[in-house]
Amino acid sequence: MSKNHLGAVYMIVSVLFFSFMDILIKITDEYDVGQTMFFRATFGLIPIFFLIPKKKINNFYKTKNIKLHFYRSFFGAIAMAAIFVGLRNLQLAEVTAMAFSAPLWVVIFSMFFLSEKIRAKRWIAVALGFIGVVVISKPGFDNLNFYYIYPIIFCIGFAGVSIIIRKLTLAGEPVWLIAFYFSVASGLGGLLTIPFGLWKMPNTYDFILLILIGLLGSIANLLLTQSYKLAEVTLTTPLKYLSLVFAIIFGFYFFNEIPTINTILGAGLIVVSSAIIFFRESQLKKPLILPRQQ
Repeated sequence: MSKNHLGAVYMIVSVLFFSFMDILIKITDEYDVGQTMFFRATFGLIPIFFLIPKKKINNFYKTKNIKLHFYRSFFGAIAMAAIFVGLRNLQLAEVTAMAFSAPLWVVIFSMFFLSEKIRAKRWIAVALGFIGVVVISKPGFDNLNFYYIYPIIFCIGFAGVSIIIRKLTLAGEPVWLIAFYFSVASGLGGLLTIPFGLWKMPNTYDFILLILIGLLGSIANLLLTQSYKLAEVTLTTPLKYLSLVFAIIFGFYFFNEIPTINTILGAGLIVVSSAIIFFRESQLKKPLILPRQQ
């Protein structure tokens, strides 16, 4: 099997695992978001440890960039909490579509924090994406839903994460170390919600589901990263939009969710917008903005 084909397989499996994780997050909505974050982070550490080189197992945690790791983990934890709330209160297709607008915020943040020049093509992509978000969320209309703000918070947090990951990568930090510190910080962040008294002991079935959230999310992220390393972006980028197809199918099958015309139209605009940005990043040979990191 060629690298392109293997990369495509990794991308499809990654998208499928993320979709399964989203289903489980909605199913376990009786458990506090902080508790779910704790399980996602703690059991998400397991796949990460398999990537640590044996020669570094005794001191793998050492880094000279602890401040950057802190900021990456801080923004990442906010993004994770926001999308968990969004998934539990909105349709799968709505959240998935709005999450695709994350690269738009990365473009804007890059202009301010990395002093990058944004040319006409990417500004057009940003405008299309934001129109798509407005079409889906319908702000100010008769069915205003406060929960639409959470996927947007996720996207803003994602943008901060992407900028910091670029800096960490340039500083020579391996992917597994970045993921390790993020998981530890997210788990601790989840633990901080215990005093609010919303945690409860899960039964055996739910305990397994919560563990699966951690395993599926972590493996999906690792497969996503490996996919971009192996295959050409022109092959893998279109495949990631399968998550929208899965969200529509699984949303209907498990939760009787039927996407509205606004969701479909808005999703189309966001998909076109993010695709333009991805292909532009590829042409400029810049580090790729991964579409899902949580």
